[in-house]
Amino acid sequence: MATSLKSAQFLLERRLADAAQGDANALYELGVAYSTGSNVEVDLVEAHKWFNLAALNGSKAGQQCRADIAEEMSAREIAEAQRQARAWLSQTGLRSAA
Repeated sequence: MATSLKSAQFLLERRLADAAQGDANALYELGVAYSTGSNVEVDLVEAHKWFNLAALNGSKAGQQCRADIAEEMSAREIAEAQRQARAWLSQTGLRSAA
């Protein structure tokens, strides 16, 4: 069990490192992880943030998933996800396409 936890943590850290470089696939995969609870707890705000960032980096799947989960979220949750996405862009120095 400890090995699978270490492996999951490594994968998450790798995705975060790739995401910080603007890798749309890594951004999308983080959205999938948080929307499905794959190796992390389900968190729709966090999922929306990652799908939004993936969409900003050209991911059509990110756009679709962002729209899909937005239907399950309150306006306040969406606003928080957008705030977190802007903060991520600011922290990483990546530019928003929008």
